[in-house]
Amino acid sequence: MTESAPNEANPVESPVTETKLDPKDLAAEKCPSAEKLRQIEDYTVLDKEGSKHTFKSLYAGPASTDRVLVIFIRHFFCGSCQEFVRALAGSMKPEDLLKLPVSTSIVLVGCGGPALIDHYTKETGCPFPIYADPTRKLYADLDLITSYALGERPEYFRMGMVRLVADSLAQSLRHVSNGLITKAGDSSQNGGEFLFESTGEDDKQVTWCHRMTNTRDHSSIPAVARVLDSEGSVLQMKN
Repeated sequence: MTESAPNEANPVESPVTETKLDPKDLAAEKCPSAEKLRQIEDYTVLDKEGSKHTFKSLYAGPASTDRVLVIFIRHFFCGSCQEFVRALAGSMKPEDLLKLPVSTSIVLVGCGGPALIDHYTKETGCPFPIYADPTRKLYADLDLITSYALGERPEYFRMGMVRLVADSLAQSLRHVSNGLITKAGDSSQNGGEFLFESTGEDDKQVTWCHRMTNTRDHSSIPAVARVLDSEGSVLQMKN
């Protein structure tokens, strides 16, 4: 329910990872096949009002950009993911993404209830659309793992781990009275990033992806910028 886990009760801080690209940051993992995407394209995601949308509409709807980065986050009280989203929002404005050689947008999907989407937007200042997959069917079929492993402290962290855990707990306690404290999503569920773009076929395909291996393992912000803007014409100047 919160960022805390049995092996995180007394978190030991490790140094912040340097903000530099490691070759493995850009190495694409095994992307879901076209057949897999056809199997899951009609799965339901929910917007903040609880209205239903197909997963495919997030990356291939009539108003979608040529390229869409779909980011799966952990539970809606996860301080680690919130740090990632804050850093992402500070580095990649929606209007700048549209200026890339391939027009790009970003969409987030969380594993909790849609009633917490407004909370998440307020906590992170997220300028990107956010949806919810409380069933976690998309997470399962995209091979996103469950784990409480902490991993190294990433470059996008600005708060210390103890403060993040305390902040996550405080967020959850603020939702006791409205019953949403239990609706944030499975605290063991990890996320990842999937880049959808046209490959000359009728439908967009995933051309790059990264799956989290621990609770602090989103791609680094410079790595995401490099994937979206390999020549540094728009985003690299900001990292």
